[in-house]
Amino acid sequence: MDMTTPPTAPEGASKKPLTGEVFGALINLSGRRRFTSQRIVLYALLASQGHADGAATAQEALALFRGAHKSLLAEADGLPGVFCPELHDAYFGKPDGDRQIVAFADLGERTLKAIAQGSSQAGELLAELVRITTPTLAILNTITGIYEEQAKKNARLVRKQLRGVITDIDTINRQARMVAFNARIVAARAGSAGKEFSVVAGVLSNITGEIDEMVSAALAAAG
Repeated sequence: MDMTTPPTAPEGASKKPLTGEVFGALINLSGRRRFTSQRIVLYALLASQGHADGAATAQEALALFRGAHKSLLAEADGLPGVFCPELHDAYFGKPDGDRQIVAFADLGERTLKAIAQGSSQAGELLAELVRITTPTLAILNTITGIYEEQAKKNARLVRKQLRGVITDIDTINRQARMVAFNARIVAARAGSAGKEFSVVAGVLSNITGEIDEMVSAALAAAG
């Protein structure tokens, strides 16, 4: 994977608000990358020992690993790519996550090829793959933690925005109740001439009551 020109570091959050569904997909992809990194090494070891399905399973895991990494970095198919400064730093800053991840995948590919060809270098390559597994897993864990923390921040922001909208609705509803109350008084004073006006005031009063119930339920859901 050619990542010689990393994405520009974002100044803030992504251009469009990310949904909970998108965050779920990002966390799942990051988790898949962690999981498949271990499968690559495990089945490469088994392949080196002559396990019948070891090489094929390792190649499958490698393809999933590369695919997950590409999906997490590229803005495509509804995913945002590297959408926040924390991720940009983890991938392209001092931790150098992208380089480490790509190097691990490349080494895995060379190792599996050497094993399949019965190359004398297979043992050396496999030993190096095992050696870099721990630091690679560490950066993968760190990045997954960033996705999880960003998801939590987003959830808190959504709840805050929801509470703000609900508060605005509640304020408007209180004003509507006052209008309905005043309308009833005016209708009562108008006698028979205000009968229809009284009916409208009653309907408005019922609507505000329903909105009160909806606001209470929404506030409870927003936490």
